[in-house]
Amino acid sequence: MLKSKIGRPSLKTVLQTTTVAGLAAVMLSTGIPAQVVQSFAAPVSVTAPQVPSFADVVSAVSPAVVSVRVQSDTETASNDERGGGNGFSFGGRGFENLPEDHPLKRFFREFGGEQGPGGPQAGPRGRDRAERGGPQRPHHLRPTAQGSGFFISEDGYVVTNNHVVSDGSAYTVVLNDGTELDAKLIGKDSRTDLAVLKVDASSRKFTYVNFADDNKTRVGDWVVAVGNPFGLGGTVTAGIVSARGRDIGSGPYDDFIQVDAAVNRGNSGGPTFNLNGEVVGINTAIFSPSGGNVGIAFAIPASTAKDVVADLMKDGKVERGWLGVQIQPVNKDIAESLGLSEPKGALVVAPQEGSPGLKAGIKQGDVITAVNGDPINDARDLAKKVAAFAPNTKIDVSIWRDGKAQSVPVTLGNMAADEAVKADNSTEEDTKPSTEQALASLGISVQPSVEGTGLTITDVDPDSEAASRGIKEGETITSVNNQEVSTAAALNKVIAQAKKDGRTRALFQVEANGSSRFVALPINEG
Repeated sequence: MLKSKIGRPSLKTVLQTTTVAGLAAVMLSTGIPAQVVQSFAAPVSVTAPQVPSFADVVSAVSPAVVSVRVQSDTETASNDERGGGNGFSFGGRGFENLPEDHPLKRFFREFGGEQGPGGPQAGPRGRDRAERGGPQRPHHLRPTAQGSGFFISEDGYVVTNNHVVSDGSAYTVVLNDGTELDAKLIGKDSRTDLAVLKVDASSRKFTYVNFADDNKTRVGDWVVAVGNPFGLGGTVTAGIVSARGRDIGSGPYDDFIQVDAAVNRGNSGGPTFNLNGEVVGINTAIFSPSGGNVGIAFAIPASTAKDVVADLMKDGKVERGWLGVQIQPVNKDIAESLGLSEPKGALVVAPQEGSPGLKAGIKQGDVITAVNGDPINDARDLAKKVAAFAPNTKIDVSIWRDGKAQSVPVTLGNMAADEAVKADNSTEEDTKPSTEQALASLGISVQPSVEGTGLTITDVDPDSEAASRGIKEGETITSVNNQEVSTAAALNKVIAQAKKDGRTRALFQVEANGSSRFVALPINEG
């Protein structure tokens, strides 16, 4: 029985044999070799040009980039206060009941304060003042800021932003391998937003990076930003240099590099590298309506950072030459009103009381055109050039006054010591009209100031050039073309002379709320 079953082929076997035999017969009849091959679809494979990788740069520079944690000496209102540092506040949402190894528990413990969500803010260094008989207010160090930084020497000097460390009393540097090291503040400079920390690790040598040569940084060059955005240390983003010389209104020394690499909160103080692993800039600000990256970030250029950092490492402060004059740019209209051939230089709005500029004879309405023969392009250029000199340096200041070029020798002061000196500007008050006279061609009405100097503006035509230039009712005109005016007749006389000289505009000095500015208005109408 068993033999007959083995010797008799099944129906399935017969069909398979017949099918293969038939296929072989067909292949032989058509001249194709009689070989049965099972066919499968090939995976997609594309041959394309390979984009250069940033991996080698990142691998080399990453050990030099650190996270900076800042703690400040603060007091909380009571032991019952809830919420953690870094702006999170979760009190009483039930997260405290999650298991210790739950991902959300770990997340909130890391970003929500040392006691976790819903716990008191007192850190491990917190101490209840009740032990000393004081009020029930725990006094402790608490995380207040988190940013980025990088080593610039093997013995542990770290560069970061001033705004990252400015309110701190204790600092921790976290290396890319997770090692945490205490650091002390060596010095900071608010004007350039730079600061230097020193890591306390004398027996260890650190990987460090150098500053790049600004002259070789071009718009369109690739850059790589490495930092600690949102607390995510070691994050790498790439982009290009979008622009140079950006003025974002943060101070007199604005000269930022704009990059489109993704930079977010926590990247502050972190480096932006070129493809040689050199620092071309220090990330300090972003433009973002949403608070996150939109592709516009600003970095302090290496040339600025290199000099400031060297001064901070040397003696913990930066000393700059100080001229002591309030200045504004010279636009085309102002240049025309003063008889300048081109809109360059810095217009002196007012020299500060007791300043080197005032002592040297620099006056309101002067246009500073050069320093030591080096032309001044604009007000920002003057600020940078003067700051580059050491205090007590004697410089030659070229000015344009009353249609003539003059030279004034000035011995610079020390900005660090003299910065508190301010101009004593009184605020003009509005008064009721007395001998008001309309100046139709300018679109303003004026009257003598109650203070006896200048003319108070009592009305401004909303459709006039004066209104479009920002002149408002209640402001005071103190001079026209650098000549003091106390009556409408005096003002008209100056304008008439300007027309006679072929000028199409006159330069008005306007004061409001203790500050002064210059505005060029057309005088060839009416």
